[in-house]
Amino acid sequence: MKTLVVLFSALLLSSSTVYDISLNKISGESFKLSDFRGKKVLIVNTASKCGYTSQYGDLEKLYQEYKDKLEIVGMPCNQFMGQEPGKNSEISAFCKKNYGVTFTLLEKGYVKGSNQHPLYSWLTKKEKNGVDDYKITWNFNKFLLDEDGKLIGYFGSGVSPTSEKITSLIK
Repeated sequence: MKTLVVLFSALLLSSSTVYDISLNKISGESFKLSDFRGKKVLIVNTASKCGYTSQYGDLEKLYQEYKDKLEIVGMPCNQFMGQEPGKNSEISAFCKKNYGVTFTLLEKGYVKGSNQHPLYSWLTKKEKNGVDDYKITWNFNKFLLDEDGKLIGYFGSGVSPTSEKITSLIK
């Protein structure tokens, strides 16, 4: 029994959380989601040439309304019909000019496949997130984390960031 307790304790200590993942902002500055501990975090894969691109405006509106208790993290991705072809600097300028984006944007990355970013590996795999397996099907899929970094919601592209489905979990 003592061996079982020791093994279980070691497993708990070695399991990684979303807060352990290293990230780079679109500016190149490194940070971790642990900087946002105590707030809910909405993570979204984004693209500038998508039918859902206008959700950048909804995301910014949501951020401005709830920024005392919510952070938004967008990861530009070019994996869906080449709808994010720009460089990081171009993406950042596009988002600021067209949508006034002030929430955190990450460097462009992969949200699926063999080069999947560790953040999206955590978000999409039950053995890491502890909730379920998810498949990123298009741009603007959304994952909501609670104040302790636990996954509490997944929303497809068609769910507006300002929908009651999302805002009810933020309030």
